[in-house]
Amino acid sequence: MRLFLASFSALLLAAAGCGSTGSSSGDDPIRVGQIVSLTGNYSPLGTENQKSVALAVEQINAAGGINGRKIELSVRDDKSLPDQAVLAFNELKDDSDAVIGSPFSNSALAVVPLVDREEIPYISLTPADEQVKPVHPYVFVVPALSGTYAEAALQYFQASKLTRVAVAYDTKSSYATAGFKGLEAKAQTYGVTLNPIEQFQTTATEFSAVFTHVRASDAQALMVWGTGAPAVALTKQYAASGLDIPLMLTGSQASKLFLDPAGPAAEGVTISSSIGVVGTALPDGEQKRAIEELSTAFTAKYGYTPPQFAQDGYSGVKLLAAAVTKAGSTDRAKVRDALEGLTLTTPNGTYKYAPDNHSGLTTDFISINTVKSGKLEPTPYSQQKLSTLGGR
Repeated sequence: MRLFLASFSALLLAAAGCGSTGSSSGDDPIRVGQIVSLTGNYSPLGTENQKSVALAVEQINAAGGINGRKIELSVRDDKSLPDQAVLAFNELKDDSDAVIGSPFSNSALAVVPLVDREEIPYISLTPADEQVKPVHPYVFVVPALSGTYAEAALQYFQASKLTRVAVAYDTKSSYATAGFKGLEAKAQTYGVTLNPIEQFQTTATEFSAVFTHVRASDAQALMVWGTGAPAVALTKQYAASGLDIPLMLTGSQASKLFLDPAGPAAEGVTISSSIGVVGTALPDGEQKRAIEELSTAFTAKYGYTPPQFAQDGYSGVKLLAAAVTKAGSTDRAKVRDALEGLTLTTPNGTYKYAPDNHSGLTTDFISINTVKSGKLEPTPYSQQKLSTLGGR
């Protein structure tokens, strides 16, 4: 009998020892896939996403990982094409605990049905509203939604007593279309009339017809929704058009990737952005510290301050890491549940995800800026708003 008990005890100890070497032991990496536009039209966005995602992973691993486990990052280029994003997702899904998504809205929307089927946490770095309206259980958006940017613009127009605004938007961009729909849905609430409404496509290079229609109207400002090259071309042509009403662009232009090629033509243009882009204007506090954590390391590594798209990538990794820490594992459902109850301050602002809110940011974390000497400076309107964010 003593021999049986001794043998049984030995078996229990052996079993316990085997259990301690499982996924919770710290031996297995946390496998994160990243779909990113490294080539094609959206490569200027994607390369900044990728730099900041890699930086955040590097910092986390250097500090010991998450619950003792290092992050292993696998990167796939979607070539700025939705069908390539689908191929990339299918390559990553079986060997990833979570996926960080493309900065291209059309790519993200192509992948969302696959995320629904595979039930894998998907951290999206593009702001198209359709990703989370309605809520998809495993999809969480990092940038402020296009609709949130639209409402922030309307709040600014109202405060500036601009009641008649012309709009031009890229009909081939889900981001731009969602932004226009956001304006359209709430313009009346803020006492703003949208007219004229002009459309263009991502391949557009000439905008004189848009300016002719705006000149013939009583518009007090022109707001443009687009990404990439069209925004640069439009801004240069606008500067030469003779129009003297304000030109307002969106977060897609909150970067040296727009400011450098636009050059002097961008001077005086109004551009909305994540608060992280203008972090030096914030008072000391938790929010500014979160911004400086990224900006200090990014600037030291790359020689320039992190643009909008870098803010998104870095914040995405921070959100995922906090969820895995909270869940205590990489079980997909547990990480999803942790994200749905997560409140976290990142360079982009303070996220408050919930079961019915997978976007997490409000207009409080969007700054309305003016280009001065090639840099973004908060308008007096946003300076006042930002002054309240020190302790958040």
